[in-house]
Amino acid sequence: MTLTAVGGHWDAEVLVVGGGHNGMIAAAYLARAGVDVLVLEARSSVGGCASTVEDLGARFNICHCTHTLVRALPLEEELDLADHGLNYLSSDADSVFAFHDDRDPWVLFHDVERTLCGLAATHSASVDSYRRYLDDALPVARLLIDVLRTPPTAPRLALTAARRRLEGVGRLLSWSRLSAAELLARWFDDWRMTMPAVSIGPTVWGVPPETHGTGLAALTYAIRHLVRTGRPAGGSGALVDAIRSSFEAAGGMVRCDARVATLVVDSDRVDGVRLVDGTRLRAPVVVAACDPAAVLTEWLEGEPPESLRLLADRYRAQQRPQGYESKVDAVMEGVPVPRAADALRSALSDFDPVGHTTVVSPDPSDLAEAHLRWADGRVADRPTLLVDVPSMVDPSMVPAPGRHILSLEVLFTPYGLPGGWSASSEPERWLGIWADRMEPGALQLLLDWRVMTPDRYQQEFFLDKGYSPTWSGSPLRAFVGQPPETTRYRTPLSGLYLTGAGTYPGAGIVGASGRNAARVVLDELRSFQ
Repeated sequence: MTLTAVGGHWDAEVLVVGGGHNGMIAAAYLARAGVDVLVLEARSSVGGCASTVEDLGARFNICHCTHTLVRALPLEEELDLADHGLNYLSSDADSVFAFHDDRDPWVLFHDVERTLCGLAATHSASVDSYRRYLDDALPVARLLIDVLRTPPTAPRLALTAARRRLEGVGRLLSWSRLSAAELLARWFDDWRMTMPAVSIGPTVWGVPPETHGTGLAALTYAIRHLVRTGRPAGGSGALVDAIRSSFEAAGGMVRCDARVATLVVDSDRVDGVRLVDGTRLRAPVVVAACDPAAVLTEWLEGEPPESLRLLADRYRAQQRPQGYESKVDAVMEGVPVPRAADALRSALSDFDPVGHTTVVSPDPSDLAEAHLRWADGRVADRPTLLVDVPSMVDPSMVPAPGRHILSLEVLFTPYGLPGGWSASSEPERWLGIWADRMEPGALQLLLDWRVMTPDRYQQEFFLDKGYSPTWSGSPLRAFVGQPPETTRYRTPLSGLYLTGAGTYPGAGIVGASGRNAARVVLDELRSFQ
């Protein structure tokens, strides 16, 4: 496809700004469709928060390393990712769900019956509740996975629902209006059954589980029974590396260390971008895989064009969240053993919890306090923790014989910590919380460690105030196109599109936003033919 430039040449048919996984996915689909695409990445490498970096003589994932929903999409087949080096490693155990009081952990397996057998040993009173939950939730989860595969519109939802004989559609629409807390309470009266879903749902999104519109977080367990969670061999960044390879094999080009300063607009249509070094790059289409608020406010020179004026004013008026997650990475001499390991081994035959992904949830009152403290610039006493030892599953992540790496994600960490993060002892406290859940001597296993705090996420990954933007609306709002720029991926400015975590379906390693945005852009490019 070739468009004719007015008054000069195009540097590309499409400029994709931002080389995170959604930006690279959009770019790869466009390039494989024959479009001339140039990706501009502000950092020295692509991947964004899906990156794997080298430090302390080891390799660490910037964020969590396990992938679920992205595996529900046909990305691997459509982009030939296996041919470009992607290899997912999986186990039947999805996660160990633990709690700060170290009582009554349980395990979610990909296999439904194994999960139920485990619950019979650890939470026997919840087995029937879990069965009822699955009866209700599995049809909705199947439908949700299907609708992620296309841009969210009411007609497409109708077609997908018709193929499934309307199974689950009523619940999908009604549940999307509810809060996660009230929906999970329909099945479970034990907070140890509900808090893990909250911890990897609304809590990760930075909103309380009582917030209306978070109801589909209740599908967390059901989705993991339908889609096997895995981690890319070599670290989370191996996914983006494979996508980049597929993209470049199709003729696409990546330019790193190319930070965009402004959009260039000509006659109420995008005409490209200008970089911070003054370089101007021309293209009739710009796909911004970045924070929508930054694109629609900070990237505009002077008065916004007429088509963007109201939208820019709306984003300027919004209060933007600050901070949320921090992450400690460590090199260890050996593998720590959880205090609850023996109890789980005894309860669950052929299962060893050592090294598996563990979600440590606070109780409901501690979670409520955590949100209040975060909003007040303080760190939770008992934060939600995501604990992993990636090198136990992936031998390529082993830094040296006998050594392993620890991944400790800590939620409710504000950007504006009193006294600043550089002088804070909080990371040491988090390691202490982690060590208290291990057999004695865990801290002595640590050889060296590093920490990513909100200020570093801002400095190194350009996350404003250390917060990753996320589209946090409900599927119902998406299907009716609200707000249109983040659910239809198209802005009122001709030629300007959005993708990334700030657009539907939101943050996390999902990839649906990039894939959907590419489809929308292709429709526009074809209209020029």
